[in-house]
Amino acid sequence: MQKVKYWIQAARIQTLPLSISGILVGSSFAYNINSFDNIIFFLSIITAISFQVLSNFANDYGDGILGTDNQRIGPDRVIASGKLSLKELKKGIVINVFISITFSYSLIKYSFKSDYFLILIFLILSISSIVAAIKYTMGKSPYGYHGLGDIFVFIFFGYVSVFGSFFLQTKIINYELFILAAIIGFLCVGVLNLNNIRDIENDSAMNKKTIPTRIGFSNAKIYQTFLILFSIVLTALLTLKFKPSYNYIFVVIGILPLVYHLFKVRQAKNPIEFKPLLKQLAVSSFFYSIFMSIFMIYESIFF
Repeated sequence: MQKVKYWIQAARIQTLPLSISGILVGSSFAYNINSFDNIIFFLSIITAISFQVLSNFANDYGDGILGTDNQRIGPDRVIASGKLSLKELKKGIVINVFISITFSYSLIKYSFKSDYFLILIFLILSISSIVAAIKYTMGKSPYGYHGLGDIFVFIFFGYVSVFGSFFLQTKIINYELFILAAIIGFLCVGVLNLNNIRDIENDSAMNKKTIPTRIGFSNAKIYQTFLILFSIVLTALLTLKFKPSYNYIFVVIGILPLVYHLFKVRQAKNPIEFKPLLKQLAVSSFFYSIFMSIFMIYESIFF
């Protein structure tokens, strides 16, 4: 039972809600235009979760080999704390790769049936997601150590997640998805940036060149502020497509925690003060996706 506890710790359950935020809003937007399939939605959720768990395993493994987690401020990692061996975690990564491929293929095949061109395109996207999850901190040149994590998070958690879940449901492309995907992408990058601000001193010592270690603590706070502000402004822009109604209360509820987060970022004076803000933004971003989803679903039902 103790080993099970360590595997759950390695999976980082607290990160899973954020990983499905793009699925929620993309699928809800599809529902808004009367194109929704429960099975596609369910398979999309479990596929996204399997990718996130794989990423978490790979992150723990890669940082564990390089010794990056030894002096970190955040929660203990299973390799750095000796709870799992490198061999055990590597085996877990391999198993999770097969699980992720199985889920993603099932989703793609069910969605596109015999459209082999689209099946091939989405299989390539799925394999790219798996490679991106692994290469973040693993391999000879992990991109997370070169300040590229923000770009990959924006692409995969924002555009691939939102566009992918929407297209699987509708088989069409909607230009408004560019705005919605950017919102989720900025919020997810914001969570990563907070993580990197919190660990800025340790990462600098380990030569892990994240955005905060490159631009410094003060500029990283400004960067964080703009990420959240962009999300709020784009939300206001997106909602202009909908008719004014009482449903807008869900948008306001979704945005308020983000406004509060901006206030807390401004107040923070040192990296350790960002530790509670990380969880707060992750939860706020997830609830934002829920309330925006409710807003879009209600708009479809009542208008």
